[in-house]
Amino acid sequence: MADVQAEWEPVIGLETHVQLATKSKIFTSASTSFGNEPNKHIDPVVCGLPGTLPVLNKKVLEYAVKAAMALNLKIAKHCKFDRKQYFYPDLPKNYQISQFDEPIAEEGWIEVEVAEKGKETYLKKIGIERLHMEEDAGKLVHAGSDRLAGSSYSLVDYNRAGVPLAEIVSKPDLRTGREASEYASEIRRIVRYLGVSDGNMQEGSLRCDVNISVRRGPNAPFGTKVEIKNMNSFSAIQKACEYEIKRQIKTYESGGTVHQETRLWDESKQLTKSMRSKEGSSDYRYFPDPDLGPIEVSSELQEKWRSELPELPAAKRHRYADQMGLSMYDARVLTDDFQMAKYFEATVGAGAEPKQVSNWITGDIAAYVNASKMSFADLLFPPEYLSEMLELIVKGKISGKIAKELLPELLETGSSPREIVEQRGLGMISDPVIIEEIVDELLANHSNEVALYRAGKKKLQGFFVGQLMKKTSGKADPKLVNQILSRKLQG
Repeated sequence: MADVQAEWEPVIGLETHVQLATKSKIFTSASTSFGNEPNKHIDPVVCGLPGTLPVLNKKVLEYAVKAAMALNLKIAKHCKFDRKQYFYPDLPKNYQISQFDEPIAEEGWIEVEVAEKGKETYLKKIGIERLHMEEDAGKLVHAGSDRLAGSSYSLVDYNRAGVPLAEIVSKPDLRTGREASEYASEIRRIVRYLGVSDGNMQEGSLRCDVNISVRRGPNAPFGTKVEIKNMNSFSAIQKACEYEIKRQIKTYESGGTVHQETRLWDESKQLTKSMRSKEGSSDYRYFPDPDLGPIEVSSELQEKWRSELPELPAAKRHRYADQMGLSMYDARVLTDDFQMAKYFEATVGAGAEPKQVSNWITGDIAAYVNASKMSFADLLFPPEYLSEMLELIVKGKISGKIAKELLPELLETGSSPREIVEQRGLGMISDPVIIEEIVDELLANHSNEVALYRAGKKKLQGFFVGQLMKKTSGKADPKLVNQILSRKLQG
């Protein structure tokens, strides 16, 4: 099958729906909060009752434009809203307000770092066709099944209806499931850095539809496109792409036909299943929304919003590698989460060495944050105190071992490392006279081991180091201990 697949080229594009983090919906003041009882956040506008009129939420426009700028898209001088007609129970008005032929932004790109298993990591530039604003639909809950077929009845919750979305449509530039996953991950990093969305896939704040086809080589015409829905993780995006690529190639190789359709990813069975035939744009009967006027974003307002953009993940990764000397792997881990990166920079800003800070943050501290299901922003242990702890290690006041033992308490209480070390007498023993006395006592009590060492069993030095550390409760300066032991053991 691998040889057969080598003859084919997958062509993949993503439609990413990003829920914008406004407090109210796109065309009404109804709340966007998540997790409330069904149909609590609705009003006459959401439900499309006669006589109601939509009014655009200005914050939605700001967030959409900022997202577009971060994705290198060109902001349109003029755009409008359209009605997308389709009839489904989760759409209370029987149409969705979206943007069709005049979106808010077009023609952009992002660069992603792709680490394929068994291959060298590479950078790939992915084109972005457009970003447009639209309202979300409601949610159907099927009793007894996750799909309409097989359920005994269905309930509809309109809380999500009218929630603002920015739909980001990539160009068909992706060629592997891994590239698709990395592209979606980078989109989420960017919108989180901007603060325009929390990007929480589990709550539906970021949803991806994947369009896939295969063709015989890079110069062949595109094949029939299939859309895949229902992926709530980046690993699911990758797996769904990989499965669908194999399915389509197998279909063509066996003389079959790939149909244009929408398929669902079944996480439990790790496969895609047919859902319905795919509609074309003509089926939606788009026309300009008569209740909403055209939109123009002035140059002055664009410049104001552009000036408010933060440093984006890709720029931050390169700065960490080029200016701070971190590996690209460390830079990638640190910048994956905005709050982690902020904590890292504050610690370095307090005087700590970047590599040392990176090791502690991505290791023990990240493990604590994940286990506690919290954010770096919620840590009681401030960056200044982490820098203080690392300074104690560098100056030989405490050992790394003592620091690791103290860290859980420091993270829980937010206490000063220096104060705790002084109060409990945990400072490192770095007086050569004291260490030499302890070494002399150890050698006298372990004369057999001393003889074996001098007979050639040099690894026994580790035994003496361990005994001395045990005797000093780990407070002796390891470097000094090894120096004195080496001299004394050699006689």
